[in-house]
Amino acid sequence: MVDDVVVDEVDPFEEFSRAMGASGDFSPYPDLADLRAAAGVHEGMPDMGMPGNEEGMPHAYTAYSYNAVNAVFTDTDHFSSGGYSEVMGVVLGRSILEMDPPEHRSYRSILQQAFTKVAMQRWESELVAPLINATIDRFEADGKVDLVRELLFPFPVAVIAALLGLPAADLPAFHRLAVELIGVTVDMDRAALASAKLRDYFIPILAERRANPQQDMISVLATAEHDGQQLTDEEIYSFLRLLLPAGAETTYRSSSNLLFGLLTHTDQLDALRADPGLFPQAIEEGVRWETPLLIVVRTSTTEVEVEGVIMPAGSTVITNMGAANHDPNRWDDPEQFDIFRARKPHIGFASGPHMCLGMHLARMETQVALGLLFDRLPNLRIDPDAPAPFITGTLFRSPPRLDVVWG
Repeated sequence: MVDDVVVDEVDPFEEFSRAMGASGDFSPYPDLADLRAAAGVHEGMPDMGMPGNEEGMPHAYTAYSYNAVNAVFTDTDHFSSGGYSEVMGVVLGRSILEMDPPEHRSYRSILQQAFTKVAMQRWESELVAPLINATIDRFEADGKVDLVRELLFPFPVAVIAALLGLPAADLPAFHRLAVELIGVTVDMDRAALASAKLRDYFIPILAERRANPQQDMISVLATAEHDGQQLTDEEIYSFLRLLLPAGAETTYRSSSNLLFGLLTHTDQLDALRADPGLFPQAIEEGVRWETPLLIVVRTSTTEVEVEGVIMPAGSTVITNMGAANHDPNRWDDPEQFDIFRARKPHIGFASGPHMCLGMHLARMETQVALGLLFDRLPNLRIDPDAPAPFITGTLFRSPPRLDVVWG
């Protein structure tokens, strides 16, 4: 990797925490519950503190109910993802994030070839479990640790680097660039520079994989095709950069949220320890209860009505997945964390054509990480001598720390 990638010794975790820091122990859910109870769709964006209809701005609406959010996600005739080109496109390039059908369908068919069930099984045993075990090795003898900083934050980026077949020596610099890219909403210039550096880094690697394919994701992307269509180099660079915010950040947050839920509901943690077969439903409940990314944006392409609210063409439409996942019309006691609740599909991975491409990878990573923690750290519990943990955030949500002890 080029020598100027890391220009100082700033800790990526500390830098990320400052960039994405929320205002202490705060939950938006009481306010979201009031808004959702009043109407499934509201004009404006009150939950983000952004007025929707100032002069010169497009009309804006926010969907809060499960039915309203799901309607926006699944109706690609009236709602577009193209608005992401104005912000994320600047640092990612043109990616699947901003594509609409039928273009989106073609590209997704190619990209899905990198996430096969066979590949997932190999990644679990050959990449994910060894990475997590090696991380736990570093603090197992200490008896106490902040699991967010030492495991849950770094391991998803390490997994992505391994999936891409990147040299282990490049991981620190790669992680730093990933943090800078993810912070696009905080420092656009720095994110754009990180994006350019990542592209430059991937150029020789992709060229080598095209010439000599290996068993890694870049090789799959370089050779995959659908109906005679293959990805160009620029399309591959864009997808590789998209993997960082889409895969690393949301996975670290969802696994942290689930672990927080279990550590603060010890009866459910005990049940999961006794029956690891409960992991799938626990993971889904964690994503529903504390959705890592609350908000996704669409643009109305025509005048359209959702739950009795008419949105003009060109409106910005905010879908609040967190509010949707707490809708009492769909779940009993939705504010409660309950891995035993009746299973119903949530909307934490979105829905419709843009449902998260890497959701099976995220589920696998979370199960492996928490399973190994429970196996290797007996009587894992919240550190009684540390400040009580909490989940915070209004756009992204997760605990800043999870101080634990064991033994």
